Amino acid sequence: MVRIAVIVEGKGEVQAVPELLRRIIAEVSAGDPPSIARPIRAPRDRIVKEGELERYVNLAVSHGGPDARILVLLDADEDCPKELGPELLRRAREARPDKQIQVVLAAREYEAWFIAAAESTVSGVSAAPQNPEAIRGAKEWIGRHQPYRPTADQAPMTATFDMAEARRNAPSFDKMWRAVEALLAGPRPAKRE
Repeated sequence: MVRIAVIVEGKGEVQAVPELLRRIIAEVSAGDPPSIARPIRAPRDRIVKEGELERYVNLAVSHGGPDARILVLLDADEDCPKELGPELLRRAREARPDKQIQVVLAAREYEAWFIAAAESTVSGVSAAPQNPEAIRGAKEWIGRHQPYRPTADQAPMTATFDMAEARRNAPSFDKMWRAVEALLAGPRPAKRE
């Protein structure tokens, strides 16, 4: 059975990301859903350092078992996802060429995906703002419209946000969607030497 092991950076994502994966998998896969290991939390400033990502990927493999497929989901913050993402993916795949691995960086913050589907998630907002992934301080933007605490609110918002709207308005969420599809149907990785 396929098992997805996840590495995230925030406390809220430990609860939210399994829900997000279940929702995406329900939309893209007709077969038996994979099991999802409890996410491993890794501070972003640590995981981007040489050697640390590799250590966390190996930890994810040990948590996920022999059939583990690995997803690394981080906030891009001020980094360009199109630059940092491929570099982290290269390092992760070099560490474990025998595993199917995907790396996704949410443009700015995970919460930008909620803003991209604001009509379905944020009280009193009738439409997503233009370019929601350009908003600095996504948590604060949501907090100006309703009370927001990531550890308490990320999972419930993840369970209800309009994923189709988020895909249209947030390229990094579309990347997340495609990464999950790739984990489910991706090519067989090379054997580990």
